[in-house]
Amino acid sequence: MADIKSHKRVNDMLLGPLERPALQWLAARMPAWVTPDVLTGIGVIASIMIFAGYWLSNQSTWWLWFVNLGFVLSWFGDSLDGTLARYRKIERPKFGFYIDHTVDAVAEFFTIIGIGLSPFLRLDIAAFALIGYLMMSVHVYVRTCVDGVFKISYGTVGPTEMRAIIMLVNTAIFFAPEFFLRELTAGLMPFDFIGIALAIGLTLAFLIASTKQGIVLAKEGK
Repeated sequence: MADIKSHKRVNDMLLGPLERPALQWLAARMPAWVTPDVLTGIGVIASIMIFAGYWLSNQSTWWLWFVNLGFVLSWFGDSLDGTLARYRKIERPKFGFYIDHTVDAVAEFFTIIGIGLSPFLRLDIAAFALIGYLMMSVHVYVRTCVDGVFKISYGTVGPTEMRAIIMLVNTAIFFAPEFFLRELTAGLMPFDFIGIALAIGLTLAFLIASTKQGIVLAKEGK
């Protein structure tokens, strides 16, 4: 099993060249009372904001701006906590890895199920998309334990890109809600088809990635 202290982070995100210096700039300017644990807590609060905002969007699409604020705070807390710990040289590798990704699972639940409780995506489809996302998360964590590679992004898409995409979609919904609320076929709206495609895509990605990794390990005889 790979030592958690020496695992390799693979982060080839599209927005990485902008995000990494921004996080370093923020870390250098955080007041002393802002600790990595405080930032993790902000991320948890942000995920609850996202959940509540999507649920309340049944009353008004104005709540989607509250959701977008939640995504900004989610990025701030989730992305900066590890950077701040490394900047201040106060890393706790095992604790940090455990708490960070436990909180990530909670945030994924609140975000995807929150979307399912909005008027734009059916809850059952959201649940299948959540299952696919969690399957990919399991693959990432198991691979980290087996060969020490922690792959944050796939292709050029990582958590930051996903937040940006969802925020853009929320903005589009606000300005054209009638398009996203119309039924394209019996019981299915535009985002239902996207949710189905996402669930299938994540499941296939899990099967392909885990099979490829299994073949590599079998050849290595480990």
